[in-house]
Amino acid sequence: MRLSITLLISALALVGCSQTQTPTMTDVEFPRLKQLDSAAPVTQKVDYQQNYHGKTLSDPYHWLKDQGYPTVDDKNIIDYLEKENAYYQEFLAPNKALVDTIFEEFKGRTDEEETSVPYISNGYEYRWFFRPGEEYRTRSRKNLATGEEAIFLDETALAEDNDYFVIGDWEISPDNRYLAYSFDTAGDERYQVRIKDLQTGEYLDDVLNDVHGEIEYSADGSMLMYGLLEKDRWLSKNINLHRIGTEQASDTTIYHEKDDGFFIGFGKTSSEEFILIVSSQGELQETYVLPADFSGEPQQIVSRDDGFTQRIDHAHGEFYIMANDTHKNFRLVTVSDENPSQENWKTIIQGSDESYLLGLQTFKDFMVIKSRDLGLEKIHIRDYEGNSHEVSFPEALFTADLGVNLEFAQNFVRLGYESMITPSTVYDYDLESKELTTRKVKKIPSGYDKSQYETKRVMATARDGVKVPVSLVYKKGMKQDASQPMWLYGYGAYAATIEPGFSSGRLSALDRGFIYAIAHVRGGGMMGYNWYLDGKLKKRTNAFNDFVDVARYLVDEKYVASGNISISGRSAGGELMGAAVIQAPELWRSVNLGVPFVDVLNTMLDASLPLTPPEWKEWGNPIESAEDYALIESYSPYDNIDKREYPPMFVSGGINDPRVTYWEPAKWTARMRELKTDDNLTVMRINMGAGHFSNSGRYGRLKDYAEEYAFMFLAHGISE
Repeated sequence: MRLSITLLISALALVGCSQTQTPTMTDVEFPRLKQLDSAAPVTQKVDYQQNYHGKTLSDPYHWLKDQGYPTVDDKNIIDYLEKENAYYQEFLAPNKALVDTIFEEFKGRTDEEETSVPYISNGYEYRWFFRPGEEYRTRSRKNLATGEEAIFLDETALAEDNDYFVIGDWEISPDNRYLAYSFDTAGDERYQVRIKDLQTGEYLDDVLNDVHGEIEYSADGSMLMYGLLEKDRWLSKNINLHRIGTEQASDTTIYHEKDDGFFIGFGKTSSEEFILIVSSQGELQETYVLPADFSGEPQQIVSRDDGFTQRIDHAHGEFYIMANDTHKNFRLVTVSDENPSQENWKTIIQGSDESYLLGLQTFKDFMVIKSRDLGLEKIHIRDYEGNSHEVSFPEALFTADLGVNLEFAQNFVRLGYESMITPSTVYDYDLESKELTTRKVKKIPSGYDKSQYETKRVMATARDGVKVPVSLVYKKGMKQDASQPMWLYGYGAYAATIEPGFSSGRLSALDRGFIYAIAHVRGGGMMGYNWYLDGKLKKRTNAFNDFVDVARYLVDEKYVASGNISISGRSAGGELMGAAVIQAPELWRSVNLGVPFVDVLNTMLDASLPLTPPEWKEWGNPIESAEDYALIESYSPYDNIDKREYPPMFVSGGINDPRVTYWEPAKWTARMRELKTDDNLTVMRINMGAGHFSNSGRYGRLKDYAEEYAFMFLAHGISE
């Protein structure tokens, strides 16, 4: 049954509180979700010490990292993970009815036969759709000349007999005959590529292994470009060219990255005349261009030594470049593709403190620019003579993005739009009439009444005086008297912004009385590029402090009572959760740490991990710098668990995860069980057949979410 805070206060009054002594909401001690009757798993400790900068690092759970990684077959490790999973199943068993109820709510809001808005590319109209009950999409295309439609990629059929299946990328050859696609069946993001003849339905003999994911055809369709992963390492150092009909062993390397600290990738310009090859590390990017026929050698446009970030597209013999070389919020420049050196760059939009330029796409007659102005998103249409106007949207607080726009010469722009109360919507924006035409609104079969919900933005004051944006959504009628539970979400890293978007699953919480809030903390990009810089490296703790200060602000403003806030975050957001629970455990009713990056110090000290060197620009290098070591040691959540009480926790991970390795959640859970002094419930779910993104099918993913929601609801005394 749902726990009524009003009834709880009344009960306290009946057992001895006089009218003048009735407790305020901030005085209430909320009941906690307790450990199960059976004993929680406890694992062994093995002495492990290393010395750095005159300090000794002790880690008794270091052994949970399989020394044969990425192969994980150590029996003691597997036994421990299976014990944790068994304990988790013990938690689920008596709560199956609640999980099933939530899952059915999720399914009821899922369009069994959802289909995309069709889009046109190279003489064909493309769409995807779900068949009833299927976990994966089916993709088809219609020949605009003949009207014939055919399925070209049946993900459900390909996923058969696989517990995990993800398409990384797919491309149709320029002559429309061949399909190339990459896929992953383990969750380790190590893809294989196959090529299918769409005329005969037969597969070619070509098989590419250890592919990073993305692929691109040459202009004549005779070659494929791909990134090759290092053996036993999740790191791509070579961009290779594969000539179709040959063995992978004979592929040639078009670009080699010598520095393990840089990620590499590539993509085609909107004009389809060039391939951009990008090598990046944090704020540093180095960009090369190559003709789309893959001829010649890549030509460098920007060097990493220049020390800034770029976003590049192309049209009419010009490169259009967003660069933060002169202003951190980026300027827009143009330069001839025949001589693109920086001394020839011409600024067409100056950098601005008020407007953060986020992205662009070029078309034949215009370009589209996305910005965030003082924290609010804007879409601008600009022609090549410099005339510009802003697209008008129906709400003040929303998120909008460019949709699928593959035709360079089209006279409209497809846009994606949503808000915290408006389901995902696809618009076509007509350049002549300047009007939006609705092409699709995400269907919620069980029903949804937008008028029953409200959203707003508030600004919380952090401890250093900085104003932190907070997006809120709740059921209409919410009383600002601290009587309702809250779910607070955060991320705060890599300049990534958690947009104030819509979630049909979230309705299950809102309809049970929750206020949902997103804390747009520093380290993200909500308020501009400096917002990101102010939450990384030596300023990393700003992100953690912002999150805690947002919670305290919401308590002070009586949106919620202290101790009645459940929090959640994934990956770097899981690090944020760990830091927040260490700093202020008394604020939280429950904590969901999803694939959490909580073992920051050990991970940044392990240069053998392929993702560690590129991350030093984000977190610091504790191997080389004693100062970085001391800072990371001071906040690394795993290293700061102390003997004290902590709130109930839900921890998750994937054994094949190459981004946040499985031992981070495992070590966190083991150490938390050892040191916490309370009997509050801690459970860990390790997916033994997936990676960073857990279940791949849409219903499998919904089941995972239903379990996480159930944990949070139970932590608030809600059992139905």
